[in-house]
This record gives sequence, structure tokens and C-alpha cells, in this order.
Amino acid sequence: MNGTSKPLVALLDGRDCSVEMPHLKDIATVAFCDAQSTQEIHERVLKEAVAALMWHTISLSKEDLHKFKALKLIVRIGGSYDNIDIKAAGELGIAVSNVPGYCIEEVADSTMCLILNLYRRTSFLARMVAEGREFVGPEVIREAAPGCGRIRDETLGIVGLGRIGTAVAIRAKAFGFKVCFFDPFLSDGVEKSLGIMRHNTLEELLYSSDCVTLHCPLTEKNHHMIHEYTIKQMKPGAMIVNTSRGGLIDETALTYALRDGRLKGAALDVFEKDISVAMAELREAAAREVRRGLTSRIPDDLRNCVNKEYLMPASRHHSIPANAFNTNSLNAVNLAALHAADSKILK
Repeated sequence: MNGTSKPLVALLDGRDCSVEMPHLKDIATVAFCDAQSTQEIHERVLKEAVAALMWHTISLSKEDLHKFKALKLIVRIGGSYDNIDIKAAGELGIAVSNVPGYCIEEVADSTMCLILNLYRRTSFLARMVAEGREFVGPEVIREAAPGCGRIRDETLGIVGLGRIGTAVAIRAKAFGFKVCFFDPFLSDGVEKSLGIMRHNTLEELLYSSDCVTLHCPLTEKNHHMIHEYTIKQMKPGAMIVNTSRGGLIDETALTYALRDGRLKGAALDVFEKDISVAMAELREAAAREVRRGLTSRIPDDLRNCVNKEYLMPASRHHSIPANAFNTNSLNAVNLAALHAADSKILK
């Protein structure tokens, strides 16, 4: 790459880059990969890309990261980064950052929709009406939607009180829920400002909650945090919602708990394994419309995701992105190499 060329930036996965392109075209040459694995990425991209943007449909292991010869920065478009080996990235001198403000309001709204549907069975009844079923009298409705209950004074347990968890807590209180949470990484006192209850262990929260909603990132330590044993610690007839990461729940254990009536319901927006390959195109189309909507709804987050400071981890000021979260792995040798490489690129 010569001194007058724009740096090469790769959008690794996704079927459409119309949202990202307007923000990138003036500062970089964009390679649109549409890849599900690094085996599908062109050799030139692996050799020349200095930055990569990625969604959740591709994973970068240590082996994958070694294939990139010029990569200095990875931006995960979203809050979670469990599909990137951040330690290996740091050891290779690759800074990793995310967009923590992305889709907070949208995910919180969707979470509340799922919770409300579990309690009021609205989606079940709507589907029956669409199928032509008639409801004559309240008894028929009651039989069609068993378990439909009152929300006020029910206890909603939130696992992970980050930005999304907090947004859900505020919404849930407005509906009359008693809200409690478990988050071992949060400072004391947050519960007082929100008027909610804190539990010191996951077990305490599960035991006291009528409905549990998960809002924590997936790590090696909390993989399958909801499993056969923890489900048995939940209230009989409790419900669970997951809009975070599929790997947080042992889906086999959850299936058994629903079948034997231990749990009354579950609403899952994410799965550890895709439930239907046939749904892939529909999900992709829906995701594209959401992204276009977000361009006008939360433009700052999207611009931050693709701006020059993110894409050039060591700029003329010899700095890495302020929101890079693997700086502990970026040792002095790697940082020095990173600075030197980018200074050369940006001449």
C-alpha cells in the first residue's frame, strides 16, 4: 500500500454495507466480505486490511487472527464480543473495541415485549385469531391462554445490570414489577438510585424471581449459567427471558423444565445454535431494516463505530481507541509495532 492509498477496511460479515459505506468512503477503501468464516475471506483482505468491522455471524479465533497480516483494529458492531478471542488479538497487537451504546433502547423494548407476552399471552391469542379461531366469552379466552396473569407486584429478576439491564429495570418498574438484580461487577449503591433490590448471588435472585431476564455478556465462566441445577433453584412456575446470548442457557435442560412444568414459559430471542437455517434470509432482511432505522435514530453510535479514531487504532497522535477493552493484552512491543505501522500507513 503506497502513501497516497486509503487504508483497507473490511466489513467481514453481513449481506449489506449500505449503512456503513457513507461513513467509510472518505477515509478508507472498503472490502465487503459477506463471510461466515475466514476461509471465505479474499487473500488480499487477509494481507492488507488494517481494520475490520464485524457483526455476530462470524467468529475470530486465535488461528483466524493469525491469517490477517496487517490488522490493527477490530470493531465489534454491538456490545458483546464473545465471538472474538480478545486475548489472542492483544498478543498480536490488534486492538478490539465495541459499540456499547448500540441498540440499548431497542433491545430493552423487545425484552419488555417478550416479558409482557409471557404474562398476558398476547401473541398466542393473536395467532389464534389470525388462524380463524373465534372466542365467545371470557371462559373460552381463559382456556385459550392459560397462565395469563397480573403483572403488578410480580418480581422480575435481572441478571446483569449494564446499560440494557438498567433500561429494562426502568421500564419494568413502570409496569408495576418489583425489580431485583444480580451483577457481581457493579458498584454498591446503584440499586438505591434505581429503587430496586440487589442480590449477592445468582441463586438468591433465581429463588425470589417470578420471571428472570438475562442481560450479561457470554464468557467462559458463565456459559450455561442457566442449567439443570440452577433451574431447580427457580420458583416453580417461573419464567425466563433471554435477549443476550444463546450460550447462557442450556437449551436441553430448559426444554425438559418446560415439558415437565417446572417452568411456565420461556421467551428466547437468541439461541446457542440456529433453530432454522431456512429463517436466515428473513432474519438478515429484518436486521438490515433495523440498521437503516438506527442510522437516523442513534446516528452517534453508528458514526462512532466507523469513524477514523476507531478505524485507525494508532493515529498520528500515536494512540489506540479509548474504548479498546483488550489493552492489557497489548504489550509494549506490540504497541510500538502498531504505532510504527500506522504512522507509515498514514503518511
